[in-house]
Amino acid sequence: MSDEDITLTAGDAEATVQPGNGGRVGGLRVGGLELLRQGDRFGCFPMVPWCGRTRNGEFRDGAAVHRMPLNSPPHAIHGTARDGAWRTARVSADEAVITYDLVEPWPYPGRITQVVGLTEDSLTLTMSVETYGSSFPAQIGWHPWFNRNLDGVDARLDFRAAWQEERGEDHLPTGRRIEVTPGPWDDCFGMPDGVGVTVEWPGRLELTVRSPEKWVVVYDEQEAAVCVEPQTGPPNGLNTHPRLVTPLEPLEATTTWSWRRA
Repeated sequence: MSDEDITLTAGDAEATVQPGNGGRVGGLRVGGLELLRQGDRFGCFPMVPWCGRTRNGEFRDGAAVHRMPLNSPPHAIHGTARDGAWRTARVSADEAVITYDLVEPWPYPGRITQVVGLTEDSLTLTMSVETYGSSFPAQIGWHPWFNRNLDGVDARLDFRAAWQEERGEDHLPTGRRIEVTPGPWDDCFGMPDGVGVTVEWPGRLELTVRSPEKWVVVYDEQEAAVCVEPQTGPPNGLNTHPRLVTPLEPLEATTTWSWRRA
């Protein structure tokens, strides 16, 4: 099937899926309000096969050291799949299934499948990474850019984390876990019982990002948007918290955004 944009609808909710633009959700409208920042680089893109920054673009798999392009020097950031064209596998009125085959510069063959499901009051994203042969380390995450201002009202963030990953001068976790510091943030937080972060536009809409995963990056240093990024490990996780994709066990993750109107 083609990689043309897909429109999903459920009640007064409408989501645009863009297989040809990195498999991202390009828009999410609820009651006519657009929740995601618009633009080819924004919306919500998948971070896979790694999340955030990988130190110096290098990761080790056994004795082998692999080097990824430094697209955020001196590091490699956010994986390779957001730069590729995904293919549409299946579409219905409220669900799309899209796939992406891993290619160079990623050194291992494999396939990523993402399912986007929409209801009247939620959007669920589910992703899996499968290998065609050798086992390899990987991560899964999502990077939504929620509009900071919605219908004239600025967003408020609310969450409770068990810890914050201390961020070094190189923007990577040092390995120390610290108490949560005041924002603004470009930081990774630990939530061992699962991710739960609320984005509220008072008097307009309240949206909660949930995931069974234990890590979330919160980025609210930009004037136009706030980002809440659930992921299967912290930044530089290919080196510090690798999750192995094997022929018998794919890597899978999911996140749900649920909302209620004011």
